[in-house]
Amino acid sequence: MATRAEIETWLAQVTLGDRAAFASLYDATSAKLYAVTLRILNDRDAAEDALQEVYVKIWHKAGQYSVNGLSPMTWLIAVARNHAIDRLRARKAAGSRPLDEADAVADAGPGPEALAVASGERAALAACLGELEADKAQMVRRCYLDGWTYRDLAETADVPLNTVRTWLRRSLMKLRECLSR
Repeated sequence: MATRAEIETWLAQVTLGDRAAFASLYDATSAKLYAVTLRILNDRDAAEDALQEVYVKIWHKAGQYSVNGLSPMTWLIAVARNHAIDRLRARKAAGSRPLDEADAVADAGPGPEALAVASGERAALAACLGELEADKAQMVRRCYLDGWTYRDLAETADVPLNTVRTWLRRSLMKLRECLSR
């Protein structure tokens, strides 16, 4: 696992066009960003395509990340999440894609080991979400797992947009603390 300082250094070098730094950044972060895109898009092929597009964005926009006390992974995850949500919305607008013949035959699902690891991670996340207030946990699920926008959440909860941002930030801090135990 790469450290925060390493990721920040790679981002700074990517801004200067350093391909080796970009490769290091990709190697260190692609699994996490793929998981984000896969969770939102719920389609392996679409998630892989989205991941590729996310790294093109990172290559072009690395200079927009500035060391401001926030985690560089938070910025990278936000880029991936926002891109995946945009693709999901575009897919919904265009209708679902036709079923490929290979999709009907091949089982592209994860193997037993991946399922076991995912089950453990899912259980840990569920336990930590259980420590949040019920309405805050629901907001986190809707935003980060179901792709709701902050505006959607604010309208549903009938609260100002900045209140939703604050609740989510505080909830994520609590989740990070819980998951690190």
